[in-house]
Amino acid sequence: MRIGEGVEWGLHCCLVLAWLEDEAPVSTGRLAALFELPPVYLKKRLQALVRAGILASIPGAQGGFRLARPPEKITLMGVVAAVEGPDEAFRCTEIRQRGAGTEAAEGEFTRPCGIAAAMRRAELAWRRELAAQTLADLIANAPAAVPGRTRRFYERLGG
Repeated sequence: MRIGEGVEWGLHCCLVLAWLEDEAPVSTGRLAALFELPPVYLKKRLQALVRAGILASIPGAQGGFRLARPPEKITLMGVVAAVEGPDEAFRCTEIRQRGAGTEAAEGEFTRPCGIAAAMRRAELAWRRELAAQTLADLIANAPAAVPGRTRRFYERLGG
């Protein structure tokens, strides 16, 4: 399974917005500058988080992004689903029914394939783990120096 870089970008931006919660909304440009990311691509990820209700987008010259909910109400799974979409990682296409499987007895394929069942169990465990962790958990486990360093860098950007 490969998770796109947009998930990492989204989670880091959410952390920054939590650390800068007392600031004005943060623009895409400033968030992009904090991590040296391409603003156009970052904006697409942030808009997905807005559609999911994780971020709020404030229009206007002084606009930007804020967290739409408290950090303890934002799960890692919520961010993954917002950026990557809700589809399952493994998609069984029932190849067992092709080729040699065309000669199978009637009713042989009434039960799910063992591979599909195992992959489903693994994905459910992964999703449960991410759903059990929140942005607040990440904040609590971040090294103590990170919020201050992030704030200082942001201020040098003109924040």
